[in-house]
Amino acid sequence: MHPTVRPGDGGPLPEGLAEAIRETAGDIAALLRGAADPALPVPRSEWTVGEAAAHLALANELMADLARGRERPYGDGTPQSLAAANARALGGFEERRSEPLAAMIAEQAEAFLDAVDRAADDPALVTPLGPMGRATLASYLLTHMLGHGYDLARALGRPHMVDRARVGLCMPFMLLVMPRVTAASAAGKRACYTIRLRGGAAFGVALDDGAVHVTTGPAIRPDCTILIEPVAFLLIALGRLNPWRAISRGHVIAWGRKPWRAPRFPNLFTAP
Repeated sequence: MHPTVRPGDGGPLPEGLAEAIRETAGDIAALLRGAADPALPVPRSEWTVGEAAAHLALANELMADLARGRERPYGDGTPQSLAAANARALGGFEERRSEPLAAMIAEQAEAFLDAVDRAADDPALVTPLGPMGRATLASYLLTHMLGHGYDLARALGRPHMVDRARVGLCMPFMLLVMPRVTAASAAGKRACYTIRLRGGAAFGVALDDGAVHVTTGPAIRPDCTILIEPVAFLLIALGRLNPWRAISRGHVIAWGRKPWRAPRFPNLFTAP
């Protein structure tokens, strides 16, 4: 039997995670420093480039405070409450210029890493998506930056920074948060999946009448096994890529007793 994903994870960050956070913040800052117009719209979003950058700057500051062990109430974990908290934060923060926001994003990512370096192996921290240890919080920070960094790259017509290695470092957060972001559409459904990231790890997801149980290894008897490119997995999970588009490009392959359940899998969750 494979272990269940749990929130506590004291000790140093996994190899490569601090570097990925620092590099991703730097990549986003470089994008913004080349942005002539912060009023450009972000595709499939209500935000402009300046608003998305301001959100990232504020979110990195929030994460740095959480890593210090400070409690910062920020919604109750539901998409509606997080959206409302984002709107309140942006309403009280007027900066939209690219250069100051680029600097703040990088500085607060560094402040987060400094806080993690200085921290003891404390119990799980309180975060907007439930309790988690500092290593998982770092994975959360990276995931959040990659999602919005991808949006900014699309808005500015530049290459994005999501790659296989960084996706792998996002997985501790993704696995922990899945049961917390189960969609209402999962109610009444029962299914068992193995998800395999091409060239990476596999994990199991069991759905039982709306309750989701995630394990750090493949399911024993899955109804459906999904093999997916890591970048496609993260972009689908964050609501940035249509699953059918990924399937049409050959980025997703499914087999098993009930392979037709594969396209339904992303709809069982609400993007964090």
